[in-house]
Amino acid sequence: MNAIEIRDLRKSFGAKQALCGLNMTVPVGAIYGFIGENGSGKSTTEKIICGLIHQSGGNIKLFGRDHTDADVRARVGVLIEAPGCFPNYSVWNNLMLQAANLSIKNADDEVRKVLRTVRMEGAASNKYKNCSLGMKQRIGIAMALLGNPALLVLDEPINGLDADGMRIMREVLSDITKNYQCTVVISSHILGELEKIATHYGIVRGGKMIREMTAEELEAGCRTYVALQTKDMNRTKTLLGCKYSRVVEENGYIRVYDAESPEEIVTYLYENNILVSEITTDKIGLEEYYIDLMNEKEVR
Repeated sequence: MNAIEIRDLRKSFGAKQALCGLNMTVPVGAIYGFIGENGSGKSTTEKIICGLIHQSGGNIKLFGRDHTDADVRARVGVLIEAPGCFPNYSVWNNLMLQAANLSIKNADDEVRKVLRTVRMEGAASNKYKNCSLGMKQRIGIAMALLGNPALLVLDEPINGLDADGMRIMREVLSDITKNYQCTVVISSHILGELEKIATHYGIVRGGKMIREMTAEELEAGCRTYVALQTKDMNRTKTLLGCKYSRVVEENGYIRVYDAESPEEIVTYLYENNILVSEITTDKIGLEEYYIDLMNEKEVR
């Protein structure tokens, strides 16, 4: 069974069409990285999944049932934009209010549990307004976790965080899938961080899903390149550009994307009186894969 199945999802705001027949499949237990440029339809899709706005057409199923079903709606936790907290209330009191809204039994125990999960048990007495951005994002996730949801939908929860904040958020999201057996849909522009935790990806553009894949499929689809340095980088780049179709200079290295082997490049440069001082083979990551895919779609 899939946690989310979307077919031909459409949404218009007046004359503007935000979603144009989007399809999406999220397996149970996945951390699904939802990727796309601003205005591509990510937030609109998430809001429709969560029942915050209504679609103009198409079908959405959550765990095999219509997304408007009251029982299945109760299994969805949401953090879109910012948590709805009272700024002068403590973290603890905000969570207790949410627990009361959800009619949660043993609210004290449940609040303690979610605070431990998001690494906030030591800040329960802090006023919400005095919390950092990273803490506020984790408070929002804690609120979404109340009620033990089977699906968690998070819109940009790691944007704006510092390195330590992103590390903590990665740990929290990984713990959620393990300890809550929860499926997570997470959108973000910080693709390097998303790549560290996501098990599945969906890439949207212009209101349509242009590619879905697993982390393993991403790994297999990422092109290999040879990176190298020489004493004469300009001449090296010119020479390699005459032989290979894609040669770029980045971060002090020349990258060659369509070489058979590093040895082939070393031999070719040696024959042209250039010695290689450093050479390695690597793969592009999610960010470069995404940029290449966007460029490919623009060309088409």
